[in-house]
Amino acid sequence: MTINKYDLIIIFGYFIILFFIGFVRKKEDKVSQSEYILSGRRLSLPGFVITLVSTWYGAILGVGENTYLYGIQTWFIFALPYYVFAIAYAIWLTKVIWNKNILSIPDIFRKSYGHEVGIISAIFIFILSSPAPYILSLGVLINFIFQIKLVWCLLIATIFSTIYVWKGGLYSIIKTDYLQLILMFLGFFALIGFSWYNSVSPFMLIKSLPDSHLDPLGGNSTQYVLVWFFIAVWTIIDPNFFQRCAAVKNPEIAKKGLLISVCFWFLFDLMTLTAGLYAYIFIIPENPVMTYPLLGFEVLPPGFLGLFLVSIFAIIMSTIDSMSFVNAITIGRDIFWRIRKKDSKKNPVFLIRRGLFAVGLLSILLSLAIPSVVKMIYTIGSIIIPGLILPFMNALKNFNIRTTNAQAILWICMPITISSIALFMSKLNFEFYPDIEPFYPGMFASIIIFSYLKISTTFKKEI
Repeated sequence: MTINKYDLIIIFGYFIILFFIGFVRKKEDKVSQSEYILSGRRLSLPGFVITLVSTWYGAILGVGENTYLYGIQTWFIFALPYYVFAIAYAIWLTKVIWNKNILSIPDIFRKSYGHEVGIISAIFIFILSSPAPYILSLGVLINFIFQIKLVWCLLIATIFSTIYVWKGGLYSIIKTDYLQLILMFLGFFALIGFSWYNSVSPFMLIKSLPDSHLDPLGGNSTQYVLVWFFIAVWTIIDPNFFQRCAAVKNPEIAKKGLLISVCFWFLFDLMTLTAGLYAYIFIIPENPVMTYPLLGFEVLPPGFLGLFLVSIFAIIMSTIDSMSFVNAITIGRDIFWRIRKKDSKKNPVFLIRRGLFAVGLLSILLSLAIPSVVKMIYTIGSIIIPGLILPFMNALKNFNIRTTNAQAILWICMPITISSIALFMSKLNFEFYPDIEPFYPGMFASIIIFSYLKISTTFKKEI
């Protein structure tokens, strides 16, 4: 693949503009942790919608891969479940989170279950919110376009996606997300428009597809698709959702903003799904993860190709900066700041900034270890979510369950351990071991512990 000089100018111009928007801000000698983490709780409705919508599509290359291979199944595993949980979040959780006036999810665990549980939850949230899948996506894209070694591509992806976060925190992320959102919609609008111009209308496209690509299961088992639905519970424990809802001026902004965001997600999901289905009739990729870029090279003229490639960069980078930031907050503030007594009275912003470097390095190593975006998201979600979701909901909504410190630790760690063992057993292919996704046994264990604690609490009250 060759890139026109005009496309290169657009790509490099994008990086320069992004750096300028994100890095330049008024000089401040000291920044409080509330200002750095939550932008002083001044986030407006437009800013909330823009930053939430643009942050959500970091796995865009995985979306293209899955659509090319399995058709409309992509919408049923990567879109519909998240709408459901985002709407539930808007209705039942936004006001609770805002009223808590707490800076992070581990603070919720710490307040409800104690210091040790706060640290343990922070460790698992650190793993769950890793930007590694998205750094891998951007690294693979840079490698595809410029033919640079992957390890250098991962380093470039990490630096350019987080450098402006170091100075401005959430404020810088929100500023850059305005540009990212515009680019992501423009790029896919151009891709669909030129695909239509060079072939058939989207309605005729649907009629020309094989039955396998119109099957909601995409040829996979119902169990597999349901696991993705349950992985969407990730929304409830997502630090980005929590951070944005805590950063708004009032809880009504968060509620309205989430419902508006679902509408934007629906529109953009239709665009990405249509583009992936067009790719099925235009290209035969050696690596389906490059479905969208290859379609762009096939149908877009110079200039528009550069715009589209920039839109892919924008989609992924808007996720990397947010995920890297919440990851840095988790490791810098919620872990090291909490366990280092000598720093407990200091402003933790300096530790969050150091955490950005640690997050970048760990993400690069994880990207090299698991070089598949969809597989990485699926594996991490299947293992970690069962251990966090119910304890978090109990802490947030108060289900009147009393736990000792040891019981709370067990409630978090036991389901994660069981899911990890289930994953390990499935890899060994034992004949006696049932074909079951690792999410289910871990979630079942969490429900059992929840039921026991609920009954135990009720019994003690009656006595």
